[in-house]
Amino acid sequence: MHPLPFRPVLLSAVALLALSGCNRKAAPPAMPPQQVGFITLQPQSVNVHTSLPGRTDAYEIAQVRPQVTGVIQKRLFKEGADVQAGQQLYQIDPSRYQAAYDTARGQLAEAEAAEVTARAKLERFKPLMQAHAVSHQDYDDALAAEKEAQGRILNAKGQVESALVDLGYTHLNAPISGRIGRTIITVGALVTANQTNNIAIVTRLDPIYVDVNLPAITLLRLKRELAEGRITPQANGEVPVTLTLEDGSTYEHVGRMALSEVNVDPSTASVVVRAIMPNPDKLLLPGMFVHAQLDEGADPNGLLVPQQAVSRNTHGDPQVWIVKPDNTVELRQIQLGQAIGINWLVTGGLKAGERVVTVGLQKIKPGAKVKPTEDATSQADSNASSQNKGQ
Repeated sequence: MHPLPFRPVLLSAVALLALSGCNRKAAPPAMPPQQVGFITLQPQSVNVHTSLPGRTDAYEIAQVRPQVTGVIQKRLFKEGADVQAGQQLYQIDPSRYQAAYDTARGQLAEAEAAEVTARAKLERFKPLMQAHAVSHQDYDDALAAEKEAQGRILNAKGQVESALVDLGYTHLNAPISGRIGRTIITVGALVTANQTNNIAIVTRLDPIYVDVNLPAITLLRLKRELAEGRITPQANGEVPVTLTLEDGSTYEHVGRMALSEVNVDPSTASVVVRAIMPNPDKLLLPGMFVHAQLDEGADPNGLLVPQQAVSRNTHGDPQVWIVKPDNTVELRQIQLGQAIGINWLVTGGLKAGERVVTVGLQKIKPGAKVKPTEDATSQADSNASSQNKGQ
């Protein structure tokens, strides 16, 4: 009678074995390594440039102001036209200054006539004094009178020159060559000597300045890279400058960097850099907003990494995934320079020969095993971008 209670025990054991077999069949297979695309960093010659916003400024500017008082008789220029240095712009009524000049010339003639009489008297007294026919006192008086007459001539000549200068100032001439703006006064208006308000402005437009603010940290980087030989300067030693206008178009003429300020502005931590741009067509006008690109030279060992390979951490620091020799991946923080085409110029954190992941970044984690494949497309784009920048 014992086999009866033994049957449920056997059935339970068989059920457990069956469930165990089912569990072994349901276990997922091991995942294969994630496939990723990478590029191998290779040093290459990269043209280095810095793009900064700036504004144009006049090369020369002169405010036209009267230096004598009088009524404007004529305006001798067309508003908005180009004028030459010395070209007459206005005519001030010259009558009073002509009269003063004529009076001064008359006084000079009188002084010269008086000097002739005094010199003749002195010449007569000289032999008479030697013969004791006149006293030494009379001779000294004649000598003093002749010198006084010479002094009056010098004074009269000064008056003539002063009157002639004032007469010349009735011709208001252009102080520099350039383009003249609108006139502030009209014919018949009274102007006064040394007035504070100008009556016209002449601006030289060709060439023209472009002033940009270069961050001091960028200036330090440039000097350091030049000292280390990472950047090769231009053959003529000058730094070319190209412009992008406010409408996005490229300015057709190439200028050069002229100077940089000695002092750093403490409020902006920047240095003013001034470029000189040719402006034969007068397209650039003072006060225009532009983007100036300073070509600094070539970095013979530049490393470029595609922008798609770079991500940012929570602090905004750039980072890339590296494929190590054992085909595991590592997330590494790097330092970047400027953007060149679709790439970033690497300034730290990477070295030549390392493999940077460009495809499949979202599916990997630190230390994971991957199946790397050369990303020929990104590598070709990187080389093409570098070559285009070098032209």
